[in-house]
Amino acid sequence: MSAPRLSVSNLEVSTDTGIHLVDGLSFELRAGEILGLVGESGSGKTMACRALMRLLPGARLAITGGAVRLDGRDLVRLPEREMCAVRGREIGMIFQNPASHIDPIMRIGNQIAEAIRLHEGASRREARRAAVEALRRVGIPDPESRSRSHAHEFSGGMRQRAMIALALACRPSVLIADEPTTALDVTVQAQVLRLLMHLRDTEGVSILLVTHDLGVVAQTCDSVAVMYAGRLCEKASTRALLEKPLHHYAAGLIRCQPLSEGVGPLDTIAGQPPALDALPPGCRFEPRCPGASALCHEHLPELHDHRAGRGVACHHPLDGSAVERPS
Repeated sequence: MSAPRLSVSNLEVSTDTGIHLVDGLSFELRAGEILGLVGESGSGKTMACRALMRLLPGARLAITGGAVRLDGRDLVRLPEREMCAVRGREIGMIFQNPASHIDPIMRIGNQIAEAIRLHEGASRREARRAAVEALRRVGIPDPESRSRSHAHEFSGGMRQRAMIALALACRPSVLIADEPTTALDVTVQAQVLRLLMHLRDTEGVSILLVTHDLGVVAQTCDSVAVMYAGRLCEKASTRALLEKPLHHYAAGLIRCQPLSEGVGPLDTIAGQPPALDALPPGCRFEPRCPGASALCHEHLPELHDHRAGRGVACHHPLDGSAVERPS
């Protein structure tokens, strides 16, 4: 098996008061792979992605542990000047709300060309041609003309495509897509997802796809990592997790999704996620878990390797297998 393109090891993001927003996150992303990062709102997905880019939203937040290796280099320890060269050129990011990350007074083509000139040293004419080509790659019709448009002249789906074009302008090898289909209608969602899969298949782009929608995961992802309260609770191939989840939280998420035909109300997970400044003493999911025991209340389970390359952080996996008990 080839070496991972992006390797995250025990990543930790904390506030200046010592609250862990991301706690011990580890995963690998290989060339041409789409990895889904899923979980409820507030589980730490977006914070983790911003940490990978070293774009944490506030001076009170910091990466306090772990490593983020891109083709062997630890991005956490890069000087900021070198990290600026990585952003956009080697790792691109599609933000959750393109309207808030595209300059409203700057023409779309000029924004893309500016990124190309910054990272590749192209002339104005070369950057302009490359910007039009970037819009063409993401399926924007008449890209020459639309490159002269402003963001408010685009529909929601077109703005999302423009955001993707901006993220891909310098042809990065890794793309982070943070809820790229949020607030889009079903037809446009399908178009955006097909575009991401096309980029994976034709250009070998590695994609970290952040979503709370397991239906999106089922359509697009090769593997999936499930987050809860800042920690990973399960990692597996998409098919394995959707067919037979091992963690009670992952199983609850699947029951909440309209993934199969049926009638009647959807299931729900009882209770609410814990506040990160008032976590349970043991497993963070224990207060909501139907399979919890006294062991779960007392000891936080670590993510351990399971059979067939899977990982699960649970004292009582749903397949009934035995796990190493804390001493």
